[in-house]
This record gives sequence, structure tokens and C-alpha cells, in this order.
Amino acid sequence: MQMYEVGGYLEIENYNLPMLHDTAIGLNCGRNALAWLIRARNIKKILLPKLLCNSVLNVCRREGIEIRYYDIDSLFLPANIFQEEGEWLYLVNYYGQLSQQQISEFVMRFRNVILDNTQAYFQMPLKGVDTLYSCRKFFGVPDGAFLYTDAVWNEQLPCDESWQRMDAILGRYERTAQEFYDRYIAIEKLFEDTAIKRMSKLTANLLRGIDYKQVKNIRTSNYLRLHSLLGTLNQLDLQEVEGAYMYPLYIENGMTIRRRLCEKKLYIPTLWKEVIEKYEGNNLERRMAENILPLPCDQRYKKEDMDYVARIVMESL
Repeated sequence: MQMYEVGGYLEIENYNLPMLHDTAIGLNCGRNALAWLIRARNIKKILLPKLLCNSVLNVCRREGIEIRYYDIDSLFLPANIFQEEGEWLYLVNYYGQLSQQQISEFVMRFRNVILDNTQAYFQMPLKGVDTLYSCRKFFGVPDGAFLYTDAVWNEQLPCDESWQRMDAILGRYERTAQEFYDRYIAIEKLFEDTAIKRMSKLTANLLRGIDYKQVKNIRTSNYLRLHSLLGTLNQLDLQEVEGAYMYPLYIENGMTIRRRLCEKKLYIPTLWKEVIEKYEGNNLERRMAENILPLPCDQRYKKEDMDYVARIVMESL
């Protein structure tokens, strides 16, 4: 008879709430969800937006794919694009601003589409559209991604382990973000070379402890509150988003304002630093990367917090 451990000290609890995207393929990170899809679909050519982080670009290069780039417009929509034979369109749902109708129109226009919903966790996939989601952008988990696809890849993948990536999250819970920021960045870099694996037991368990309806409602309410307070300043024509990722405030001199906000302990990420380094002058993608302030509106915060955020932003202009 095989022996196994019984007794001893208690580990983290097992959670049993329904998990959003439970029917999708659970993998260890978003870039590996893309790598899984590339191998399963045998993708050789891809059309990427210029407003994009290096993680996606590096996956495509690592997989030996031929890459072309396209522009986006001020509504985050692809501009003046065409698709070559055998090419896949990588469509990014920036800040959840693409509606299901808009996505459907692109799917009808183009033969092969990959939808990046890493900033739209609560927007469900369209049937038959390969769709990626990232868990870390929305929840306090160390890793994790979901992939919807009907593609088949018969590789037997090991299950990842996440316990060594938990310290930044646990430290942030009991102390300040600043104390654990360096560790957070170090963990981020680990994903650059992480092999494709199935989602860890720990991450899947944490995701089963979340009240998704509550999270969605809080994020929606906070997004709308910020828009009511800052919308007249915003140079973006935004749609309402359910379960929003962040509130994208486009305002001139964004980098200067971002530094002022950081001094007041309002931490605003620069999501596409690589784009700022790559493009010069009046390029739209560069201006978006510099001047869009992704303001937090997540489930940690209430209406009063959004009022505080808006006030600090106004004082920093």
C-alpha cells in the first residue's frame, strides 16, 4: 500500500467556490498561454499591435514566428490593417474597451484571430475565438492564465508550483507595497524563462476562494465613480466597462503627473515602457504609453477611495 502524509500542521484552506473561466485551459502565465496556442495552431506569421508589451513580442520571437505590426486609433481599434496569407491577427482588448460586437466584426473580417483579454477578465469569450486571460492583473495570485480554444496540443504538461512566488503578495497584504516592490519585480522577471506548465494547485485553489460577482460589481462601480469625477479631463472617449481592469485617464504630461502621484504614494504603472523607448515624436502609440494614467479601481477600494484618487490627481495637474 502506498504511504502518504496524514496529520501535521495545517496548510492553506481548500476553497470550493465556482471559478470564473473554469472550462478554459488553465496555464501558469499569459505568455505561456500564447505559446501553447502558437504550438497547437502551428502559427508561423502574426500581426501584432505597436502598443504592446515585450512579453508577447518575446514569445513570438522565441517561437520563431514572422512578425508584422499594425497601428491603432484613439479608440484602441486596429487602423488600416490587412492580413497576409496564413497570418494571425493578435487583437488586444485594451482596458476592456472593445465591445463584443466590435470583436465579432473583426472575427468576421479576418480569417484567424487571437483575442487578448488580459485586461478584460470579466468579458466572456466569443464562441470559436481563441481568447487569453491573465489572473494576476485582477487578483492577488502569484501567476495563472486561462486559454479558450478548440485547438488540440497533446503535449503532457507538468503542473506548476507557486509557493516560492507568494512572498510579494503576502508581504503586500500585511505591509506596504514599497517594501516588497523589488521582490515583485524579481518574480515578474522569472516568467521570462518559465516553461509552459499547467496552472498550479495553489493558484487554482486561491481562484476558487473569490466572489466574482462582488469583485465585478466593485470594479464597475469604482470605474464609473472615477469617470464621473475625471471624465471631463479625459481625452479618451471611453465605454462603460463591467469589472474594469483600471480607469485609463489620458492627460497631457502624463509622465510628469505620474511622478507627482508616486510622491503622494499613488502608484500608477507605465504599462508599455518599451513603446516609449521604441517610437519617437508624435507617434500615437508612444503618446498613449506616456500619457495614459491607469488609475486603480479594483476590489480593494470603495467610493471614498475613488474620491481620494480623483482629488490627488486634480492636485497634481
